Amino acid sequence: MDMKKIFLLIFLLPLFAVAQQKTATKNKPLPKASTKVPDEKPIDGFIIRGTIKGFPDGTSVALLNGQTGVPEIESTVVKNAFVFKGKVAMPEFKIILFNKQQPYITVFLDNSDVKVSAVKDSLESASITGSASHAEYNNLIAALSPFQGAFTEEGSSNPTVVAQAQEVSKSFVKQHTTSFISPLAIIRYSQLSEDPAETEALFNMLSPDVKASPMGNYVALQIAESKKNAVGTVLADFTQTDTTGKPVSLSSYRGKYVLIDFWASWCRPCRQENPNVVANYNKFKDKNFTVLGVSLDKAKPAWIEAINMDGLTWGHVSDLQGWTNAVAQQFSIVSIPQNFLIDPDGKIIAKNLRGPALERKLASLLK
Repeated sequence: MDMKKIFLLIFLLPLFAVAQQKTATKNKPLPKASTKVPDEKPIDGFIIRGTIKGFPDGTSVALLNGQTGVPEIESTVVKNAFVFKGKVAMPEFKIILFNKQQPYITVFLDNSDVKVSAVKDSLESASITGSASHAEYNNLIAALSPFQGAFTEEGSSNPTVVAQAQEVSKSFVKQHTTSFISPLAIIRYSQLSEDPAETEALFNMLSPDVKASPMGNYVALQIAESKKNAVGTVLADFTQTDTTGKPVSLSSYRGKYVLIDFWASWCRPCRQENPNVVANYNKFKDKNFTVLGVSLDKAKPAWIEAINMDGLTWGHVSDLQGWTNAVAQQFSIVSIPQNFLIDPDGKIIAKNLRGPALERKLASLLK
């Protein structure tokens, strides 16, 4: 199952919950949900009462954590119905996954009596009612819908569309400071903005419990990371060996715009972002731009195989120490993919450019 696609479905996000994290999740038994739909709403917690057409009795259905993709409750379809019962500490994304494969249903769940009605061949059109948080999520989607081009290659260079999308995102946050959807609006804003101070100002408007939510914590992490190796500072030099064992220093790239790209062969989000990096490399390599890959691999054969398979024809270095890679430690890299874009003088001019944001930034610099 491709978890990045799940999160892209949630809100076309290249950042939230798709970076490969340094920590690992321990396996533990999953609670089994009753297949009998309760007659009454639970006193404390949530009930998801689902009706689904197209799946035979006995089809597995699981409720997944929307941040990690880890199954939390499992059940089965019985007579075109399923039910989940539990409790969330605060509203958050969940994924309803049938038969352990795509397609799937996303829901922003709170402790409510939630009804889901869907058909196998059109799960993306599922009706979800009863969750106030999911209704707010739909409101944000609707507000940004006219400006979705701002988040695509085709429309990302249109300054009017970008500015409108930013304003919609900002307005939503200002009007919904206690909404658990607002961190998502901030993430959308930050995808289009090069002003981390404004992102932090929006975050500071949120109520304490929203700040402490999974998405709130993610925004806080991004703000904290924006202050490390800040834009406008010179990125410290480093040296590691390339695939042939030859030492390569960042300083040897002075005079060029360089994207220092932290990745690994085992990092699925990295591999899924690689085609975008390749496309931009090919587009701008003759305009004084290049890429330097820093791999958090441990196995050299896997590293080299991924380079060849993904067509990464730029320079690569690694000490093959995984998460303890010396350069990653130097720059406090705790999730990948991550990147720095530096100018010919070695000064950081942007960070964590992905998807259309990378092309948009390079196009503005390399005309």
